[in-house]
Parts: sequence; C-alpha cells; structure tokens
Amino acid sequence: MSRVFATTSLQNAWRAIQQVGQLAWRATGCIPWVFQHPAWIAGPIESALVKAMPLALVAGTAIGIVIWIHVRDALVRVAGPGAAMYLPQGLALAVVVELAPLSAGLMAAGRSGASVAAELAAMRVSEQLDALGVLGREPARVLVAPRLVALMLALPLLTGVIALAALVAAGLAESLSGGLTSTRFWEEAWRVIRLRDLIPSLIKTVVFGWLVGLMACYHGIHAGEGTEGVGRAATSGVVGGIVAVLLANVGLVKLIQSLLPG
Repeated sequence: MSRVFATTSLQNAWRAIQQVGQLAWRATGCIPWVFQHPAWIAGPIESALVKAMPLALVAGTAIGIVIWIHVRDALVRVAGPGAAMYLPQGLALAVVVELAPLSAGLMAAGRSGASVAAELAAMRVSEQLDALGVLGREPARVLVAPRLVALMLALPLLTGVIALAALVAAGLAESLSGGLTSTRFWEEAWRVIRLRDLIPSLIKTVVFGWLVGLMACYHGIHAGEGTEGVGRAATSGVVGGIVAVLLANVGLVKLIQSLLPG
C-alpha cells in the first residue's frame, strides 16, 4: 500500500512539474505581446505595486529599526563605542543586497500570490477560463502573462521602497540616539554600495516576481471545485511562491555574482 502511495505521489509531482513547465513556456513566450498591449497590465500593476506600497513602507521601516538595534549593539559590544561608525555600511549592505529583495519577494508571495491564485481559481470555478478558450483567448496570454509582467515590474520598485525606508528609519534612529548625524550616516552608507551590489538585487527581484506570478497562476488555473477549491488554491499559491523565492534566492546569489565583473 505504501509503495502504491509513493508511486502515485511521484506521478502527481511529475505531472505538476510538467504542467508548471508548460504554463511557464507559454506565458513567458507571451510577454512581448503584453508589452504591445499595456492596457492588460494596468489592473495587475495596481494590485501588485500601488496597493502593496503601504505594506512595503511599513516592512522597510521595521527592518531598518530592528537591524539598527541589533547591529549597533553587536558592534559596540565587540569593538567598543567607536565601532558604531561602521553601522551604516553594514546595515546598507545587508538591506540592499539581501534583506530588501528577499522581503519584497516574500511579501509579494504572501499578498499578490494569494490574490492572483484566488482570482484565477474563482474564474475556474465559474467556468470563465473555459469561456475564454471557447472565444479563442488563451488564458496563458490574457491572464497569466500580464500578471507575470506586473510582478516582474513591481518587485524591483518595491525592493527600492523597502531599502529606502529601512535606511531612512535606521538613519533617523541613529541621529536621535545621539550617534552619527543623518548626513554622516548617509555618506557612510553609500560609500560601500556599488553597482555590483545593486544589479544582483534587481535581477533577483525580477526572477522572484516571475516565480511568484507563475506559482500563483498555476495553482489558480488548476484549482478544485467549489469555494473550498478557491481557498486551497490561494493557500497553495502562497506556499508555492514562498518556497520558490527561498530556493531561487539560494541559487541566484552566487550565480549572479559569478557572472558579474568585480
């Protein structure tokens, strides 16, 4: 019995991988068409970027203050009060290189992933996807590709908002604590940020957006019947997006850096 269950699970997993691959191939191939018809991405852009901006500001502010507290305390304990002058450099590198892109990806997976998956699942339950096929409109072109493009465009901007909010909050906290002035904080922060650091972060967020959109759309299109199917699709879209972002982040860090000049 256990062997049959394992075989069935492997077959289902392999079938899901094939379906995701086919959807990714069709939808990615339709991306040039989306740029020729920008009206199709107006709604997804508003949902993925504009409505997510308040959350990005809150997330960035919280990240900046928390990292400032921990890093400043660690520097002072290890190297004395004078080591606090290195706080802006370490904080800027941590936020720009890793924390802001990863936070934007996870935030998009949790927010946009659930929204997109539930929306497409509702269309599946109400047979709107079947109606599109009857009308000759492929869902991968008119539904999936615009959402992929919207998330690929939104995540780099959300990453910038999170990073800027984090640095502003940390700089303000530092100046209010009687440490470095805001001007000195920003001078030290930008001293260590190079193009080699910014490019991988932006590339990663584009990939994160593509993955989040793909996983959300896949689970929405293949949702089960009824309202329970919509709920499961939303949950699966979030979980799939988070796992994809985390795994992609691990694989992309060294890959992108190795491809860029020093």
